[in-house]
Amino acid sequence: MNEQKRERAAGLIIRQAAWGIASAEAVEIDRINILQASLLAMTRAWEALVLAFPQYGGQKTLRAIVDGLHVPPLPLPCEAQVKADARVPEVMAASILAKTARDSMMLRYSWFYPEYGYERHKGYPTKAHREAIARYGPSPIQRMTFTVKPIDL
Repeated sequence: MNEQKRERAAGLIIRQAAWGIASAEAVEIDRINILQASLLAMTRAWEALVLAFPQYGGQKTLRAIVDGLHVPPLPLPCEAQVKADARVPEVMAASILAKTARDSMMLRYSWFYPEYGYERHKGYPTKAHREAIARYGPSPIQRMTFTVKPIDL
């Protein structure tokens, strides 16, 4: 799905569905690893959903489906499904919201760190992104476990 279609779909999802968006910071990812940080972000997204749509917080019939192999510690039944983002409409919607929120965040970061070109590559490891890191060093938002090999102490 191209960016224009994704933005249009995100607008529909935001207007017509219950949703919560959350993230984990680079320092958290470096501290607890990408998998645990993803599960933490999912937990935060559930909490954001319940804050915005409190009627869902106490429902006993809800269940969560997560794309992948692991589930976050949520107060409702959770099921992990590999490739759920290609089969489950709710997970597809969550994926669209996550991608558009991340792209928007990277655009904002480009205002503070224009030399890295975040508005173009959104922080993905493109050749231009790798060259910017080599030239300027890691930006303050960079995951160090992604760009620098850990040092044994």
